[in-house]
Amino acid sequence: MKLATWNINSIRLRKENVIKFLKKENIDLIFLQETKTTDEFFPESFFYNYGYTHIFFRGEKSYNGVAVLSKLPFKNKSFHNFCNLNDARHLKIELDKNITIHNFYVPAGGDVADIKLNPKFKHKIDFMNELIEYLNKQVSKKSIILGDFNIAPFENDVWSHKSLLKEVSHTKIETDAFRKLLKKCSYEDVIRNAFDTEDKIFSWWSYRNKDWKISNRGRRLDHILISKNLKKNISNVNIYKYIRDQNKPSDHVPISITLKG
Repeated sequence: MKLATWNINSIRLRKENVIKFLKKENIDLIFLQETKTTDEFFPESFFYNYGYTHIFFRGEKSYNGVAVLSKLPFKNKSFHNFCNLNDARHLKIELDKNITIHNFYVPAGGDVADIKLNPKFKHKIDFMNELIEYLNKQVSKKSIILGDFNIAPFENDVWSHKSLLKEVSHTKIETDAFRKLLKKCSYEDVIRNAFDTEDKIFSWWSYRNKDWKISNRGRRLDHILISKNLKKNISNVNIYKYIRDQNKPSDHVPISITLKG
């Protein structure tokens, strides 16, 4: 089973990009964030015609939105509203072999890294704290959580650790929350662990950079975390940097893992 996650930054604008990627890389399930459309306009039939016949999505006009496109059937599907808000930032599916997968779009947090001065940043930290408590209560033994967390947790997950320590996505309060998630809920950071500690690995490059490859000022904001009992089943890990060169690209690229057995 090969699964991927991708902040697509508008599914209606980039549905052709998605299907090209799915076909080329033989993806069985893809989890999307920032679909940016209400449910009535989600292009469900487009993906259904390409064999992705199991689809679950939650959307909003112009903002947020999460979805999964799958060749594999779901045993169950559900979602949770965090921070007492009805925004589309989470969905949960259950597959055969008792595997549960959560798709998250964590709030970006605005521009000012201060919970007192910036309500958006407070929302992000509150969301992460509630997410940790929610996942800690889940009973599934085989669990995967993935999506756009808008946090670059480790030193080599950003182009310059020193320059970005006070920038939203790499502040201590955010990276501490991510580490707490790994420790308290017993997850493996499968993408980071597939590389050397000193390797800089990114999944996002700003549109503001005229040439993203030359400047390479990226951040690793997208994550796939697995419960420790699935570690032995991981056979492959990928970050698809070439996708950033697509026509009308998202500022994020997909990442994937392959589970055997």
